[in-house]
Amino acid sequence: METTNKDISILIVDDEIDIREILQFNLENEGYKIDLAESAEEAIKKLTPDHKLILLDVMMGGISGFKMADQLRKSGNYTPIIFLTAKDTENDMLTGFSIGGDDYISKPFSIKEVIARVKTVLKRTALPVQTNQGDILSIGNLSIDMDMKIVSVSGKPIELTKTEFNILTLLVKNTGKVFSRSDILAKAWEGDGIVLERTVDVHIARLRKKIGAYGDHIVNRTGYGYNFVSE
Repeated sequence: METTNKDISILIVDDEIDIREILQFNLENEGYKIDLAESAEEAIKKLTPDHKLILLDVMMGGISGFKMADQLRKSGNYTPIIFLTAKDTENDMLTGFSIGGDDYISKPFSIKEVIARVKTVLKRTALPVQTNQGDILSIGNLSIDMDMKIVSVSGKPIELTKTEFNILTLLVKNTGKVFSRSDILAKAWEGDGIVLERTVDVHIARLRKKIGAYGDHIVNRTGYGYNFVSE
């Protein structure tokens, strides 16, 4: 069943009531479900797995938006985050992305821009569609047959090693979630041999090349690891 905006919950976190209200009004007009928090402390209590996106102000009293995002990522929560901030320097943008942010919007902002960014991030981090024909994962023309252990692109089978298949399956099944190299080693490798973390980079480089254009969807999040972003 296709996901509609009515199925998507967004948490807005900002200490300015005017900002919260204008974002709520316009995003609800787009059909999204909206929850509000006026501080990072309140947001952490309200955040649930139902929230598919967080609009997060950076400069707040108490815990800052950057600090909240860092805490979430370190705790294993990878809910997509769009930072909202009056600071627009390159260093601030790099900080936001380095701690796991998905986008960055400077204040004052255009509502049309916010809506466009929200749609883009939600589309990029959407879960893959699992077909009803056996256990098959599909994203665009990339198909993974879990029973037959066959990966194909546009109907053409791709030869993958067992480890490459395991890595791809792990990332696609958890689209949007970042896995560290040690996570990937623990989940995708088999056997008792000693494997260095940098070996993950080699296997992912080979995997990217084999799956063609879909290799660009395997993203290296500097300092964190890898994730798969959907179309």
